[in-house]
Amino acid sequence: MRRTAHLVPILTLVAGSALLSTAVAHGAGASTVGTAAGTTTGAAAAPAAPKPVEEEAADTKTEQKTVQHYWTEAKMEAAQPLDTLAPKKEGIRLAAAAIAAQTAADPVSVPATSPDGDTVAVARGSAFARASTGARWTRGGAIAKTVGRVFFVYQGRNASCSANAVTSENKSTVITAGHCVRMGGAFHDNWVFVPGYQDGDRPYGTWVATTLYTTPQWNNSEDINYDVAAAVVAPLNGKSLTDVVGGQGVSFNQSRRQQMHSFGYPSASPYDGSKLIYCSGRAFDDILMSRDIGMNCNTTGGSSGGPWFLNFNESTGLGTLNSVNSFKYNFATGWMFGPYFGTDARAVYQAAQSTGTP
Repeated sequence: MRRTAHLVPILTLVAGSALLSTAVAHGAGASTVGTAAGTTTGAAAAPAAPKPVEEEAADTKTEQKTVQHYWTEAKMEAAQPLDTLAPKKEGIRLAAAAIAAQTAADPVSVPATSPDGDTVAVARGSAFARASTGARWTRGGAIAKTVGRVFFVYQGRNASCSANAVTSENKSTVITAGHCVRMGGAFHDNWVFVPGYQDGDRPYGTWVATTLYTTPQWNNSEDINYDVAAAVVAPLNGKSLTDVVGGQGVSFNQSRRQQMHSFGYPSASPYDGSKLIYCSGRAFDDILMSRDIGMNCNTTGGSSGGPWFLNFNESTGLGTLNSVNSFKYNFATGWMFGPYFGTDARAVYQAAQSTGTP
């Protein structure tokens, strides 16, 4: 008997629902640490990824001021989760050929950076970290500054997602989900990132996007396996984003089924988008309708685009970003899913981090 399912996005917009999907297995080797461009090991040549899709956002000072003024506290608090998505085709299991393509790419890892620009070594988190399926994060650390809410206008309605600042050459790159920058055939408008958002407060300011990037697979057909995006944000008060909040590390082509932590700002019931929520546990593979990785997690709409970390240290709040909240099945709402970060996700990151800011 064939199984079908509706997929629920983790975005935030009026008449909302919830999130993610499931993933599959592969065995890349241990990661290496490099510069913002990334370092690889091994002899295998990484398969070429299609060029990411780029969209200009508020790329002039005048546009940036307009977007800044648009997002009042009231509009942010009123942002709602997106409507439920439905799959456009039968699900695809991770076949041997797909596994082989993933393992052909060398592991790449970029270290975290502090606000002063120094590389920060991420002490490996405990393999026996406390499991969480949707508790409030109260331990502070770097994550309380690098993760934040995203606000934008989707089809005339104010909406919200989650995102995270990462180490980058331009010090201005944010990683999120593809549907948090583009959905329904168009890119979102008035896109801003608010790191450290808490109960309506914006302790580190509101950062306006100048350029948005996503994978061609998401852009062309909203393929859930490639629900990845990045935003480049304009300087604020003369400073770049990671000069203010620091940047988490980011990695690609890593082994699956590892211990992970995820974060986001769910706003659909029982949450309200005002607080940072996290999940932790061992990731598993989707064997149903995607090639994503999954985690036991009860977060709801609004957490879309929030980061997933390998080697997350709960004492320092540092980790290596390796996926984002993407979707969940309506018959398994306790599972959250995120895309596998392979060569296509890396191409999006590379395009964003090499983009200048006006």
